Amino acid sequence: MNTKLNQSSPRVVAFHLCLYALLALCVWLCSLFLGEYGQFVANQICIYAALAVSYNLINGVTGQLSLGANGFVAIGAYTSAILLLSEESKLDMFTLGISDIVLWANDSAFLPALIASGLFCMLLAFLLSIPTFRVRGDYLAIVTLGFGFIIKIVIEQERTLTNGAIGLDDIPRYTNLYWSAFFALMTCIFVLQIVYSKYGRAMKAVRDDEDAAIAMGIDAFKIKTIAFCSSAFVQGVGGGLLAALLGSIVAKDYGFEFTFKLLIIIVLGGLGSTSGAVIGAVIVIGGGEWLRFLDDDLSFIGIQGSYPGLRMVAFSLILLFVMLFMREGIMGKKELWDRK
Repeated sequence: MNTKLNQSSPRVVAFHLCLYALLALCVWLCSLFLGEYGQFVANQICIYAALAVSYNLINGVTGQLSLGANGFVAIGAYTSAILLLSEESKLDMFTLGISDIVLWANDSAFLPALIASGLFCMLLAFLLSIPTFRVRGDYLAIVTLGFGFIIKIVIEQERTLTNGAIGLDDIPRYTNLYWSAFFALMTCIFVLQIVYSKYGRAMKAVRDDEDAAIAMGIDAFKIKTIAFCSSAFVQGVGGGLLAALLGSIVAKDYGFEFTFKLLIIIVLGGLGSTSGAVIGAVIVIGGGEWLRFLDDDLSFIGIQGSYPGLRMVAFSLILLFVMLFMREGIMGKKELWDRK
């Protein structure tokens, strides 16, 4: 049997077990030896890796260009924040009025808040999929892009629900490396279970040729909806983890730039590759932080001074170099355990 379609083969199972053991060891070592800033970066890498893996499910595996991930992450972040904030914090924070719904929902436990955020995003994704998947290609990208913009505008204008452009502060910082790593691991397992199932094979068929897949009896709308809703659930939970990591959220942090960053990660790692999305998150998030010294005072071609933005120039050149020599990304459509 082709091991690419058989996730239960001994080689793949052994690889997964080694990967889980290595991840547990890395988390334990990071908690011991990394400082506060190092753990903050590691948390971001884990969360973005999970977001990229879920985003890759709809874009890379199913082949549907969706540009609304920022909207679902924003909804997840605000839903979790509203559920986690205490009544006293909300009364102090909402200076222009507060909705009874927001005031009633408070002091929730962390895990139920994350699950509620994911389910709410999944419901919205299902409702959005009904009109969205009537179109394809560039039109689908435009529709989902508009959804992201609408969510950002609604958050900024609906002051009684989200506190408007001021944002939310004093969010309990429950997110730690154990939460983030567990979230990343469970997301990878969840997505791989879908990819290696009959639904995953149907998603790849829709990606390769949607008309041919329909002619073979595949319900393309159902398959795309499953991928879209699954991705939205993970993005909602990831938004809640980001909110509980940062301690404050504002709508401007969830603009199209957020989706663009996820798009860079999955294209760099390889569209359709789950392990590639993880590798891309490590390079983009970790590499971006590692190059931060370029924005500080340094000597460049004999001139001493500060060069703001040099970090992004260097990072862009690295991405350009990788994409020139690896047209399909680092992993392409393969996984780490696939045979060449």
